Amino acid sequence: MDRTQFFSGQAGRMIEAPRRSRALFAIGDVVRHKRHDFRGVVFDVDPVYANSEEWYEAIPEGQRPDRDQPFYHLLAENEDSSYVAYVSQQNLAIDSADEPIDHPQVSQLFEAFQPGKYRLRRSLTH
Repeated sequence: MDRTQFFSGQAGRMIEAPRRSRALFAIGDVVRHKRHDFRGVVFDVDPVYANSEEWYEAIPEGQRPDRDQPFYHLLAENEDSSYVAYVSQQNLAIDSADEPIDHPQVSQLFEAFQPGKYRLRRSLTH
């Protein structure tokens, strides 16, 4: 498989990844976690796991996702709080609620909500 490298600021090192990776979700998509009760909006995508070793090792061994799949940065929320989450593709699904995310940083990154999706602010696009 053809591979490339990129620097991950979160991991603090170079990460090797497939040159092509199939992300199921895009920036602005509203998703939900399959096992835990939270939902969020995607604001960044890593082609493979690109966080710290400590973070990965903190996941219970039987629940650790494969590193060689897309991982998503989410502005997430549950009933109690808003936070940033880092979730593997295998643990996410499109959210069917068709309701906006109530996270205080959403308006900094995204414009109007349309059912299931946000549009990235023009000032943040290339």
